[in-house]
Amino acid sequence: MKSKQNSFEEQPELSITPSLVMEYLFCPRFIYFMECLKIPQHEERRFKVQQGRQVHENRTRINKEYVRKKIGCIDKEISVYLSSLRHRVRGILDEVLFMKDGTLAPLEYKFAQYKERLFNTYKHQLVLQAWLITGNYQKQVNRGYIVFVRSKNYLLKVPLSERDFDETGKIIDDILEIIHSGRFPKKTASRAKCIDCCYRKICV
Repeated sequence: MKSKQNSFEEQPELSITPSLVMEYLFCPRFIYFMECLKIPQHEERRFKVQQGRQVHENRTRINKEYVRKKIGCIDKEISVYLSSLRHRVRGILDEVLFMKDGTLAPLEYKFAQYKERLFNTYKHQLVLQAWLITGNYQKQVNRGYIVFVRSKNYLLKVPLSERDFDETGKIIDDILEIIHSGRFPKKTASRAKCIDCCYRKICV
């Protein structure tokens, strides 16, 4: 990502997590409430979050060899914490896969069903993980994988293009700008998201 380095260098104290990007994509105002006003969202009360955490705790029960058999993985590391100073990104990866062709790939578990389409939030998350991998292992990452637990552990391959990296970079730029300036961003265009939002009583 070429044009984004200046934005990161201007705010070296900030470090973006994939979870923070997911919150931004749900609604940009989450960044304002969480990072500018420091109001916690108490996400532990949300059912989906609880289920997702349980999936991550139980993922070691899934057949450890199925990935290698399906996609040519020769080795993997589990629950890896990585950070990238260049991209101001940090986070824990479910798995880092070492492939036969010499590339690496992130693998993410989702407590969700696969419905023949890939949400952009998932792709952006894989892009961030790809940055973390390339920054720490100095290996190429051109794809990621998602395991959809509620679809009998369906494994989806997700190619990552230069456009995907550029789009994710723009999102990070906006997140950093909101935090740095304290700007109150526009809320999500989806009213349905507001119904279950923990900030709905203070968001006007």
